[in-house]
Amino acid sequence: MSGNCHNHSHSHVVELEPTEGSCSCCHGSGEEKQENFAWFIVRLVVAVAIVVVLMILKPTGALLYGGYIFAYLLAGYEVLLNAGKNLTKGLVFDENFLMAIASIAALSIGKMSEAVAVMAFYGVGELLQEMAVAKSRKNIASLMDIRPDFAVVKIDGKLVKINPEEAKIGDIIVIKPGEKVPLDGVIIEGESSLDTSMLTGESLPKDVGVKDELPSGAININGLLTVRVTKLFSESTATKILDLVEHANSKKAESEKFITKFARYYTPIVVCIAVLVAILPPLFGFGTYHSWIYKAIAFLVISCPCALVISIPISFFGGIGGAARNGILIKGGNYLEALYHAKTIVFDKTGTLTKGVLKVSKIVPAQGVSEEELIELAAIAEKHSTHPIGKAIVAYYGKDVDVTAQITEKAGQGIIAKSERGAIYAGNERLMREIGIMLPEEETSSTIVYVALDRKKMGAIMISDEPRDDVRTVLDNIRKLGIEKIIMLTGDNFKTAKNVANELGITDFKADLLPQDKVFELEKILDKETEGKTIFVGDGINDAPVIARADIGVAMGGIGSDAAVEAADIVLMRDDIGKIPMALKIARKTRDIVTQNIILALGIKLTIMVLALLSITHIWFAIFADVGVALLAVLNATRAMKVDKK
Repeated sequence: MSGNCHNHSHSHVVELEPTEGSCSCCHGSGEEKQENFAWFIVRLVVAVAIVVVLMILKPTGALLYGGYIFAYLLAGYEVLLNAGKNLTKGLVFDENFLMAIASIAALSIGKMSEAVAVMAFYGVGELLQEMAVAKSRKNIASLMDIRPDFAVVKIDGKLVKINPEEAKIGDIIVIKPGEKVPLDGVIIEGESSLDTSMLTGESLPKDVGVKDELPSGAININGLLTVRVTKLFSESTATKILDLVEHANSKKAESEKFITKFARYYTPIVVCIAVLVAILPPLFGFGTYHSWIYKAIAFLVISCPCALVISIPISFFGGIGGAARNGILIKGGNYLEALYHAKTIVFDKTGTLTKGVLKVSKIVPAQGVSEEELIELAAIAEKHSTHPIGKAIVAYYGKDVDVTAQITEKAGQGIIAKSERGAIYAGNERLMREIGIMLPEEETSSTIVYVALDRKKMGAIMISDEPRDDVRTVLDNIRKLGIEKIIMLTGDNFKTAKNVANELGITDFKADLLPQDKVFELEKILDKETEGKTIFVGDGINDAPVIARADIGVAMGGIGSDAAVEAADIVLMRDDIGKIPMALKIARKTRDIVTQNIILALGIKLTIMVLALLSITHIWFAIFADVGVALLAVLNATRAMKVDKK
């Protein structure tokens, strides 16, 4: 089947892409046609009125046939045109073809009122389905209404309203309370609270002030903000989110591919059965051609698989939209379905399972050394360090370091600072061994920075990265949702990795991994996983290769690493792994709805098709059944939009 669904155009809304095997339910086949709603209603009303008048007056001859044919063409000329256009393109077996054959056959055996009814009710059914589709698109539009309409730029002391696309990096923009943030930038003046619910699904406002970064698409709640633009409109957070969602439905899930293949065989088989039903029984003396042609017509009308081919894409469309509303961007229906089949999930550690913020957790001075002296010596050595560990030590010290020191950095070992206090050594056990200090074997969940002064050990400072809040509960919920294996891959040292894994109840982990090592380890996991899909969750630019290699790559934080977001199949707009169980639930709900629609559509249609062949029902019931099944399936599909946040 090769009809296409006619799509209403909504700005910045995911459109159901016309694909082979999609339904021509909405007054279009191939190219889109926008028909005037009022004119469509008038046509149907006039066609039905003509039939009613003809049935009451009962004229004969040319007036009778002319009236019915006029009503028939008025109600269904577009279906006939679409069927004719598709025939010229070699697209024979679509809904237009089925309806045209069924109605023309009804005319040929004198069932003229039924012929008009086929076209009229088919049109009504299409209209109602289009309204259901439009409602689902409208829901997406309201959920994703984050693209800003304007930006107020400060030019020569004056405020000028411009299109956000015209703004340049470095421009100064002013955002009033109640306005959307038009472009990504950094606050240079003002304080406020932000509503980021459209971006992250987080309902609580986020407080911001000078030097804080602003994502476009958020809403400024209560303060006047002056912001320096840091990204062009085309690279802004809002634009990237919209691009991700708009193109999400271009990647078809396996269920959608099944319908495409199914339609190629289903429609010609149905037409062949109808032809055999019309010809064979009377040929062998069972009844008249008139009665069997009538049965074949009813069979054709009910066989139209519209409900199936339109409701399944809408189900995935709704699941993707419901996820987007909750800060989960899924880049295609295929990834949503892959989540349903996931059996293994692999996590990066730092910034994913842990907060990614290093802090001094413990100070262990040597005998005769005070904690204050130890941290001061470490701060002198790490004063100009850009490494997160050095920054954590300086931040913990919390005072200005006045001492001038000559700094020498030893890659992979630490820092040597020659100061008026003496030579300060701050680093790992390798640096200590190099200066002749032997260290005891220590088991700790922290990274250890050893400090020595003039080759004498002064003590150790423990630096740790705390697990995220409720991460253990999240992992338990993931296991309850059918994930059989949880694995951790990290570049951190074995001791730290082991302690974090023990704390979180993870039994399978690998440590001391470079980015390429993570890819190698993931490939080994993929080779072992023969039945289900494997998810990898990471947050940094170093995770981009392994995110891209996984069956389903998940990036933490849509405002984080651009490389990770580009490589990912799913983007969590907040750094919250609690969204992963929600994504798994959405995938299961969407797949359940798809299965329900397949059973509903095929079950009811096959039943009524058999009844039509057995003369237990007739064409009027077939028409109502076809419209009813399609509507039920579409309405069921829209449930995928609703997501239980619990």
